[in-house]
Amino acid sequence: MTIKDAKINFIVEKAIKVFLERSISEVTIHDIAVSAGVGEATIYRYFATKQNLVCAVATELEKIIFKTYFDFSRAKSGFEKLSLFYHSYLEIFTSRREFFKFINEFDAFMISEGKTDNAEYSSGLDMFKELCTGAYNEGLKDGSVKHFDDFETFYYATTHALLELCKKLSAADIVKQDMGINKQKEIETLTELILYKLENKSD
Repeated sequence: MTIKDAKINFIVEKAIKVFLERSISEVTIHDIAVSAGVGEATIYRYFATKQNLVCAVATELEKIIFKTYFDFSRAKSGFEKLSLFYHSYLEIFTSRREFFKFINEFDAFMISEGKTDNAEYSSGLDMFKELCTGAYNEGLKDGSVKHFDDFETFYYATTHALLELCKKLSAADIVKQDMGINKQKEIETLTELILYKLENKSD
């Protein structure tokens, strides 16, 4: 790792902490510079705009989430791996709800900036799809999951549904109905519906 890479990693690490504690729209480059103990010019040397820094933070968080919550190597069957995959959303929501809050703000920020795609961040999302698809293929071989004519559509429909639910529930309560629900139970219910559709119980 070069000195430049080390400095970039250090700035991103400090930025992650600040962005998870406060909203993206509220945080300024000055705030990041203060947290990192460097001048604003140093930040701009490596990140030309706030948008560049926010994207770097999102990409790094993506890697952290994948490494921390999506290791299913000990699972015995394809269905067990899929179960762990979908239950990871609840695990993240329970232990690090601020991750979903950040993703929610990140989407809104990128749209407001007129930037709807980031190549590195988008590429990182493929890690999750490949992991889920691999588990599904294992499940087909060991007979633990049902066959889908279009598993890709199933993957996107289910992960988008879970992600959007977790994003909504991570935000502040707005109406009285938000306050009267068990948020974890709501995520668990959706997860169980997905797994019910996946599991092959023919045996």
